[in-house]
Amino acid sequence: MKTLDKIPTGKIERASNLLKAGAKVGVNYLKYYGNKITKDEDEAKKILHEDNASDIYDSLKELKGSALKVAQMLSMEKNIMPAQYVEKFSLSQFSVPPLSGALVRKTFRKYFGKNPEDIFEEFSPESVNAASIGQVHKAKIADKEFAVKIQYPGVQESISSDLKLVKPIAMKMFNIRKEGSEAYFKEVEDKLYEETNYILELERSQNIANNCVHIPNLKFPHYYPEFSSEKIITMDWMHGKHFSEFIKEKHSQSDLNQIGQTLWDFYMYQMHILKQVHADPHPGNFLVSKAKELMVIDFGCIKEIPMDFYEPYFELAKKENLQNPDFFNQKLYELEILRTEDSAEEKQFFSTLFHEMLELFTQPFNTEYFDFSDEHFFQKIADIGQKYAKLNELKTMNTNRGSRHFIYLNRTFFGLYNMMHDLRAKNIEINRFKNYIK
Repeated sequence: MKTLDKIPTGKIERASNLLKAGAKVGVNYLKYYGNKITKDEDEAKKILHEDNASDIYDSLKELKGSALKVAQMLSMEKNIMPAQYVEKFSLSQFSVPPLSGALVRKTFRKYFGKNPEDIFEEFSPESVNAASIGQVHKAKIADKEFAVKIQYPGVQESISSDLKLVKPIAMKMFNIRKEGSEAYFKEVEDKLYEETNYILELERSQNIANNCVHIPNLKFPHYYPEFSSEKIITMDWMHGKHFSEFIKEKHSQSDLNQIGQTLWDFYMYQMHILKQVHADPHPGNFLVSKAKELMVIDFGCIKEIPMDFYEPYFELAKKENLQNPDFFNQKLYELEILRTEDSAEEKQFFSTLFHEMLELFTQPFNTEYFDFSDEHFFQKIADIGQKYAKLNELKTMNTNRGSRHFIYLNRTFFGLYNMMHDLRAKNIEINRFKNYIK
């Protein structure tokens, strides 16, 4: 894979890059209209999605940073995005062009006054993993192996301008109205700034690892503040397979269940006990060891859950509360889904919509054990997403609904459900995390 000697950091330069992608998309649509004459509609649309996904991703991977991070987030929306986009954008999780060795050494000299070769006895000049915000190099001192994560230059400085560039795309895709949308985009912007703060990430990584290390079958790297800085984090090198590679292989059902149970316990413990959660559950952040242990290797995105959101959010996961209309609607107001100024039609519409969605999504929480290999359950999730995406009412009503905290909590659950489904994990004990409360 080629390396990058330069990443566009200026607003004009980055905007120009996306405009070029936009021009290619325009050409792809012209090809699409031609293909409709010689091919059937489904085949023509498939080619359109493949071409557009490829051109947009090629542009974003050169920009890196928040623009590519948004692609990574969208790759988890399997029930919203066409499959071609999901497949291409999912590459942003762990496979993008890395920085050249010269840029890596420049970053080390800026923060340590030394080249990496002067700090470590061995340092791989090529990255072993390159994603949206940073890339990882392997290093060694004596017999000790390290993973050294280096942030791309200019990422933090371009967050605000990048979001302005991708905002129109996101608003159209998720039917977000301009009025009242500021809080949602501010939440995303704040989280992206946090992800570029490696001092904060180091602190949070150590905190969650220390608080969850007693959960069986779960492993974390040790972190090294003396080899870390604002743009560099050094941790133990963890030996294992990427989650995405692991699920492609053939494994016993008991091994899949063990990994699934560990993943579920880890997330439930964070949500219910720590009230903060690793809000980026995608395959690129997890490894599986030979002993079938789950290893968590990245804590860039952590969402703290305030109690005034936590309580109504999880109260609506209880079946008895979903069956109590007055209580249910009261919680919808607390979660900012319903508003006092809503018309009777809007109240009825959104109350019905969220009741149907929650009744489905919360099924795992209303049983002692759950089968995440159940295709029927996940097909219903896909169907309900398609159903509401096509409703004309959503195009005319003020659809900016819900607290800003929904963005990362819902993203966490969608990512978690997708990973559990990819594992085909069965007989998962939903409340086993309670056994690990200290």
